[in-house]
Amino acid sequence: MSFHLGRGFILALALAAEAAAAAPQTTGVPPLPVLTADQIADQMQRYSRERSEKLKHLKSTRHYSVEYKGLADLKAQMEVEYTYDAASGKSFRILSQSGSKLLCDKVLKRAIDSEKEASQDKASTALTAANYKFELVGVESLAGRQAYVLKVQPVTASKFLYRGKIWVDAAEFALLKLEVEPAKNPSFWISRTLIHQSFAKTGDFWLPAQNRSETKVRLGGTAILTVDYGSYQIESSAAHSADDSEWCRLAAKPAISTNGTALQCGHS
Repeated sequence: MSFHLGRGFILALALAAEAAAAAPQTTGVPPLPVLTADQIADQMQRYSRERSEKLKHLKSTRHYSVEYKGLADLKAQMEVEYTYDAASGKSFRILSQSGSKLLCDKVLKRAIDSEKEASQDKASTALTAANYKFELVGVESLAGRQAYVLKVQPVTASKFLYRGKIWVDAAEFALLKLEVEPAKNPSFWISRTLIHQSFAKTGDFWLPAQNRSETKVRLGGTAILTVDYGSYQIESSAAHSADDSEWCRLAAKPAISTNGTALQCGHS
């Protein structure tokens, strides 16, 4: 080795050592367990069954809004008191409404009715292996939490199921986010619907925070539905996370059905 090459080699080693010393240490962040998509789905279902026994009563005031731009410019809003009871199920009470009566009657009220309908058969609408195929596509950090990213594909085409991607918390196996579209188009007049759903933790319970769906109308225009789930009042038998399957069912049902009716209202 020549003198010049030797000096260059030593310098490179010194720089590499210095860079390694200056690199941020990650020993405090435990690596994620190596799980398959099926194992993650099994964990979601197991935690869901355990937590479903904990959630006794839940109440919140939701804010629904829908806006259509295309053949006409229409808007509507609605405040709804939502109650979930382990014994009696879901109930809704409209507190106020404003804007287009057409959108209130044909979109927002139908969204509520659609969620009621979906809740009647929980097994067929839950995010489980019986209804979906799961594929692990990556791992991401979301709002400071490590999450598994799964691709979900419905086993059957249903207006209450969806396809796309979900983010599952690596520690608690709760949903953090989903980006999906309906498995079955709810209306001929819709060309495509994209649904974005986020979740937040209230105490020890993971619950829906916001749902935003955007529908492209086949004859022109776009309908956007937003549901803000508000603050929750929770009664539980123990301080544990809420029923995952419950808020999975809450996640996309209003958006899917409402988009179909929103389209029809826009067409009218």
